[in-house]
Amino acid sequence: MAVVGISPDKPAAQKKFAESNHLNFPLLSDPDHQVAESYSVWGEKTMYGKKTYGIIRSSFLIDEKGKMMAVWYKIKPEATVPEALKVLEA
Repeated sequence: MAVVGISPDKPAAQKKFAESNHLNFPLLSDPDHQVAESYSVWGEKTMYGKKTYGIIRSSFLIDEKGKMMAVWYKIKPEATVPEALKVLEA
C-alpha cells in the first residue's frame, strides 16, 4: 500500500509542511492543477464568506490495478484513515 498527497503548492512549501506535520508519505506538486481537475477536486469554494478557487480536500482509495475503491470529498484530515480502514476491512 502507498500513500501520497497532491497539492498545487511548490515542492519547497510541501517539504516545509511535511516536516512541520511529521508526514511519513510523499507530497506531489500539481502547480497547474491538472491532476486536481482530472479528479474533480479543483473548484469554487467559500472561505470566510469569500468565493475562491482551490483544492476541495478529498481522499481516494485506489487499488493496485487502478480501480477506485472509495472516494471522499470534503473529508477532514483526521477522518481519512478511519474511513479508508473501514473499506479495507470490509
